Amino acid sequence: MDIHRSGSRPSTTGPEDYFTGRVTIESIFEAPEPARVRSATVTFEPGARTTWHTHPLGQTILVTAGVGWAQRDGGPIQEIRPGDVVWFPPGEKHWHGATATSGMTHIAIQEALDGGAVEWLEPVTDEQYGGPSSA
Repeated sequence: MDIHRSGSRPSTTGPEDYFTGRVTIESIFEAPEPARVRSATVTFEPGARTTWHTHPLGQTILVTAGVGWAQRDGGPIQEIRPGDVVWFPPGEKHWHGATATSGMTHIAIQEALDGGAVEWLEPVTDEQYGGPSSA
Protein backbone atom coordinates (compact mmCIF):
# COMPACT_ATOMS: atom_id res chain seq x y z
CA MET A 1 0.00 0.00 0.00
CA ASP A 2 1.19 3.50 -0.84
CA ILE A 3 -0.57 6.60 0.51
CA HIS A 4 0.03 10.04 -0.97
CA ARG A 5 -1.28 12.60 1.50
CA SER A 6 -3.41 15.48 0.32
CA GLY A 7 -1.18 18.42 -0.55
CA SER A 8 1.96 16.29 -0.80
CA ARG A 9 2.28 16.75 -4.56
CA PRO A 10 3.07 20.23 -5.85
CA SER A 11 0.96 22.00 -8.46
CA THR A 12 2.58 22.90 -11.76
CA THR A 13 1.80 25.46 -14.41
CA GLY A 14 0.67 24.03 -17.74
CA PRO A 15 3.57 24.39 -20.21
CA GLU A 16 3.13 26.97 -22.99
CA ASP A 17 3.97 24.27 -25.56
CA TYR A 18 0.77 22.39 -24.61
CA PHE A 19 -1.62 25.08 -23.37
CA THR A 20 -2.86 28.55 -24.28
CA GLY A 21 -3.56 30.75 -21.25
CA ARG A 22 -3.07 30.02 -17.57
CA VAL A 23 -3.51 26.39 -16.55
CA THR A 24 -2.69 24.68 -13.24
CA ILE A 25 -2.10 20.93 -13.07
CA GLU A 26 -2.24 18.90 -9.87
CA SER A 27 -1.22 15.27 -10.19
CA ILE A 28 -3.66 12.94 -8.46
CA PHE A 29 -1.80 9.71 -9.16
CA GLU A 30 0.38 7.81 -11.60
CA ALA A 31 0.06 4.11 -10.92
CA PRO A 32 3.33 2.14 -10.98
CA GLU A 33 3.90 -0.44 -13.71
CA PRO A 34 2.45 -2.77 -14.77
CA ALA A 35 -0.56 -0.47 -14.23
CA ARG A 36 -0.88 2.32 -16.80
CA VAL A 37 -3.48 4.71 -15.42
CA ARG A 38 -2.71 8.35 -14.60
CA SER A 39 -4.87 11.16 -13.34
CA ALA A 40 -4.64 14.89 -12.67
CA THR A 41 -6.87 17.79 -11.75
CA VAL A 42 -6.53 20.51 -14.38
CA THR A 43 -7.79 24.06 -13.81
CA PHE A 44 -8.17 26.42 -16.77
CA GLU A 45 -8.63 30.17 -16.28
CA PRO A 46 -11.08 31.89 -18.67
CA GLY A 47 -9.79 31.60 -22.25
CA ALA A 48 -7.27 28.86 -21.40
CA ARG A 49 -7.22 25.62 -23.37
CA THR A 50 -5.10 22.66 -24.42
CA THR A 51 -3.47 22.34 -27.81
CA TRP A 52 -4.92 19.75 -30.15
CA HIS A 53 -3.83 16.34 -28.89
CA THR A 54 -4.52 12.60 -28.86
CA HIS A 55 -4.25 9.79 -26.32
CA PRO A 56 -3.07 6.31 -27.40
CA LEU A 57 -5.60 4.58 -25.10
CA GLY A 58 -8.20 7.33 -24.85
CA GLN A 59 -9.03 9.84 -22.13
CA THR A 60 -11.91 10.49 -19.74
CA ILE A 61 -12.47 13.92 -18.24
CA LEU A 62 -14.87 14.62 -15.36
CA VAL A 63 -15.86 18.29 -15.12
CA THR A 64 -15.90 19.41 -11.48
CA ALA A 65 -16.28 23.21 -11.66
CA GLY A 66 -16.98 26.07 -14.05
CA VAL A 67 -17.96 25.90 -17.71
CA GLY A 68 -15.77 24.63 -20.52
CA TRP A 69 -15.64 23.68 -24.16
CA ALA A 70 -14.45 20.47 -25.79
CA GLN A 71 -14.12 19.61 -29.47
CA ARG A 72 -13.04 16.64 -31.51
CA ASP A 73 -11.45 17.28 -34.89
CA GLY A 74 -14.15 17.87 -37.46
CA GLY A 75 -16.94 18.14 -34.87
CA PRO A 76 -18.73 21.05 -33.24
CA ILE A 77 -17.54 22.69 -30.04
CA GLN A 78 -19.52 21.28 -27.12
CA GLU A 79 -20.20 23.05 -23.82
CA ILE A 80 -19.26 21.01 -20.75
CA ARG A 81 -20.39 21.65 -17.16
CA PRO A 82 -19.88 20.17 -13.67
CA GLY A 83 -21.01 16.55 -13.54
CA ASP A 84 -20.38 15.99 -17.26
CA VAL A 85 -18.13 13.06 -18.16
CA VAL A 86 -16.42 13.20 -21.56
CA TRP A 87 -14.75 10.22 -23.28
CA PHE A 88 -12.23 10.75 -26.09
CA PRO A 89 -11.52 7.44 -27.88
CA PRO A 90 -7.94 6.29 -28.56
CA GLY A 91 -6.27 8.42 -31.23
CA GLU A 92 -9.12 10.96 -31.48
CA LYS A 93 -7.69 14.44 -32.10
CA HIS A 94 -9.33 16.89 -29.69
CA TRP A 95 -8.93 19.85 -27.35
CA HIS A 96 -10.66 21.07 -24.19
CA GLY A 97 -10.53 24.06 -21.87
CA ALA A 98 -12.41 26.94 -20.30
CA THR A 99 -14.87 29.18 -22.10
CA ALA A 100 -13.80 32.73 -22.91
CA THR A 101 -15.61 34.06 -19.81
CA SER A 102 -15.60 31.21 -17.26
CA GLY A 103 -12.86 29.08 -15.76
CA MET A 104 -13.20 25.29 -15.74
CA THR A 105 -11.72 22.44 -13.71
CA HIS A 106 -11.74 18.78 -14.65
CA ILE A 107 -10.19 15.53 -13.54
CA ALA A 108 -8.34 13.89 -16.43
CA ILE A 109 -7.83 10.12 -16.50
CA GLN A 110 -5.79 8.34 -19.16
CA GLU A 111 -3.54 5.33 -19.59
CA ALA A 112 0.02 5.30 -20.85
CA LEU A 113 1.12 3.08 -23.73
CA ASP A 114 4.86 2.44 -23.90
CA GLY A 115 5.35 5.21 -21.34
CA GLY A 116 3.33 7.89 -23.17
CA ALA A 117 -0.22 9.00 -22.34
CA VAL A 118 -0.58 11.95 -24.75
CA GLU A 119 0.68 13.22 -28.09
CA TRP A 120 0.61 17.01 -28.19
CA LEU A 121 -0.11 18.64 -31.55
CA GLU A 122 -0.61 22.18 -32.87
CA PRO A 123 -2.26 25.01 -30.90
CA VAL A 124 -5.98 25.70 -31.17
CA THR A 125 -6.09 29.02 -33.01
CA ASP A 126 -8.16 31.96 -31.78
CA GLU A 127 -10.33 31.43 -34.88
CA GLN A 128 -10.97 27.76 -33.98
CA TYR A 129 -11.60 28.67 -30.32
CA GLY A 130 -14.82 30.58 -30.18
CA GLY A 131 -17.50 28.47 -28.61
CA PRO A 132 -20.53 26.58 -29.82
CA SER A 133 -22.00 29.49 -31.78
CA SER A 134 -18.97 29.72 -34.05
CA ALA A 135 -18.53 25.99 -34.64
